[in-house]
Amino acid sequence: MAQSHASMRDDFEITVPEIDILVNIITTVVGKRGGVRMTGCGFGGCVLALVDHKLTDAVVTAIENQYTQQTGLEATVYLCSTCDGAARIDKYLY
Repeated sequence: MAQSHASMRDDFEITVPEIDILVNIITTVVGKRGGVRMTGCGFGGCVLALVDHKLTDAVVTAIENQYTQQTGLEATVYLCSTCDGAARIDKYLY
């Protein structure tokens, strides 16, 4: 994920400083125990971070403490967890 974000930033130049700052804040906390990159169509938007559950609170705290200070913007954090993927449901049909 780090290489993908770096490519979007350096090779395609489709990130913005505010997104790069957010990626750096999260990367500083998770190190090699997760990954983060911009997602969407580029030129702003949001990032996707895969974070070890044990680091979730530290990531949120880092964002809350640093992002607004560095950018003047307020970040919105959505916490999600994985679940079972798609499966056949025909056994439930009558």
